[in-house]
Amino acid sequence: MKKRKKFSRLSKSERHEISILKQKKYSLREIARTLKRSVSTISEEIRLNSLKNRYDPIKAHHKAYVRRKYSKYQPMKIIKNNDLRKLIDSMLYDDQSPPNIAGRIARHEKNLPLISKDSIYRYIKSVYGRKIEAYLQKKKARRRRRRTKDQKLKDRTFINKRPQFINKRQRIGHAEADFIVSGKASKGILLVVADRKIRATFLEKITKITINNVHKSFVKIKQRFPEMKTITMDNDILFQKHKDLEKIINVKIYFCHPYHSWEKGTVENINKYIRRDIPKASNISQCFRHFIEKIEKKLNRRSLKCLDYLTPKECLDRKRNKQKKR
Repeated sequence: MKKRKKFSRLSKSERHEISILKQKKYSLREIARTLKRSVSTISEEIRLNSLKNRYDPIKAHHKAYVRRKYSKYQPMKIIKNNDLRKLIDSMLYDDQSPPNIAGRIARHEKNLPLISKDSIYRYIKSVYGRKIEAYLQKKKARRRRRRTKDQKLKDRTFINKRPQFINKRQRIGHAEADFIVSGKASKGILLVVADRKIRATFLEKITKITINNVHKSFVKIKQRFPEMKTITMDNDILFQKHKDLEKIINVKIYFCHPYHSWEKGTVENINKYIRRDIPKASNISQCFRHFIEKIEKKLNRRSLKCLDYLTPKECLDRKRNKQKKR
């Protein structure tokens, strides 16, 4: 079976072939098969570019050219509205995706016009979005698969014993934890704790890597996120005293199965965003505290589709405000 061409504009020669085949009474399906195009492409070409129910290839080609030339430039809605453009630019520089930006504007920015994710993509690729496009290209980080370390930790409770309401992300306070490590010749790690339901993220830098310092970092996060009730983590050697950690911060700890990092997919996905600011060759021990705080704030102000385009911070604040009113 012959493969059809991927979508592209019809050429002048193809339009001449369409005209000749139409005169020979070929059906649309036969014309499409001959040109290796889809039937819908041929049908749309004849419908849009015919003149007085007659398809002339020269006039059809000119008509298509004029339509492209004078059609409304897709990102013009963004460019003409200064407030809309400022918001989109700030969210793009904040590493938020066009689908989430479009969703946020549709749901929660009632004073701004609706905009599609496709228009935002076109805006980025237009002459008006060159700086943003260059910024996004620079920030792209390669995915790095880090295998979990099966150290045969004792007395682990595995993820298959985790309650269903945690698996279904029904309540706030059930988190996942992981480490982001420095480059080979560097020192320090970053502890990442993320809530499964609202994706609220908390970061702590650990310069001197010891089990005791890991426990202290969890205590700091627990103080900032007192709602935390359970943690799901991998089998890193730094968690070998997990029973002590459970008592210190009063949470239940669950472990992923060895080499099953996708079982804590929430924090793994967040790590991908952190890597945009802390590439894998970085020396985390040299990262300033305010820099880590800046990354944490950026993660918690992302508009997310799973939260109806609210941010993790907005969801956490909403829960805490409800508790205060009780």
